[in-house]
Amino acid sequence: MSKATLARWTLIASIIAGVSYVASWSLNLSLPADVVWKGAGVGLLAVHAGLNARSTDGWLLTAVMALGALGDVLLVTSGLTIGALAFLAGHLTAIALYARNRRKASTPALLAAVVFIPVVVGIAFHLPADRAGAPGVALYATGLSAMAASAWLSRFPRDRVALGALMFLVSDLLIFARGGLLPESFATGLAVWGLYYLGQLLICVGVSRALEPRSA
Repeated sequence: MSKATLARWTLIASIIAGVSYVASWSLNLSLPADVVWKGAGVGLLAVHAGLNARSTDGWLLTAVMALGALGDVLLVTSGLTIGALAFLAGHLTAIALYARNRRKASTPALLAAVVFIPVVVGIAFHLPADRAGAPGVALYATGLSAMAASAWLSRFPRDRVALGALMFLVSDLLIFARGGLLPESFATGLAVWGLYYLGQLLICVGVSRALEPRSA
């Protein structure tokens, strides 16, 4: 089996794992089974990116997906704070990737990106019901919003990569609002997971395709 074929099947397996993970919520799985199923969706995206990697940018994308999968696992095994640190590392890696692939942006686009970050941080700060955790949420949201703004300013297709980054951002804002503005419910969980996984999928596929050699 060629590397390209293996990469294609890995992507298909990721979509199956990511979509089907919702079904696990009613199965009362053991912790190891839950961790494996949850981590498989984005973990397989990391494998897919690694199989396609041909440059530093490709390996940076692989690291972004791998840190996302690590965050998924740590959220289950070690709690929100430790998981958030893995995701924050992924955001910083993504910012490096997008900065290496900047597009020529107009002044309005740059201003919008600059304004976007404090707006998101301000919203995130006011969402948690537990106000003691608000400063930490704001710190995390700084990296999260900078990642989304960097995606918008990168040369990668905005209808995939910037959209995916925005979906990731909204998913995290919904997490911050849980227990406060938003009740804990199946619908909330579905929105959080659906926006997150689809966002990661769009980022991975969008960047991978843009990095393919011209001859491909």
